[in-house]
Amino acid sequence: MKKPQIQYSMLIEWSEEDKAYLVILPEWAPQVIMPVTHGDTYIEAVKNGQEVLELLINDAVKCGETLPQPKIHAA
Repeated sequence: MKKPQIQYSMLIEWSEEDKAYLVILPEWAPQVIMPVTHGDTYIEAVKNGQEVLELLINDAVKCGETLPQPKIHAA
C-alpha cells in the first residue's frame, strides 16, 4: 500500500523542566496525547518525531481512518 505524501507540522521546543526537546504534532493533537516524543538533542527529537508521525499515518491508513488535514502554523 502506498503511503500518502502529506506534509504535517512538527513543533519542537526545549523543556527546561524535562531537560529535553519535546515534539508536538499539532494536526494529531485531537487523537494523541502531546508531546508525542522527545529527544536529548534537536536532531534526535526530529528523528523521533518523524518515526512517530510515520507510525500514526501507517496505523490510520491500515485502520481506514481519515487522516488529519495539514495546517500551516506561524512560527
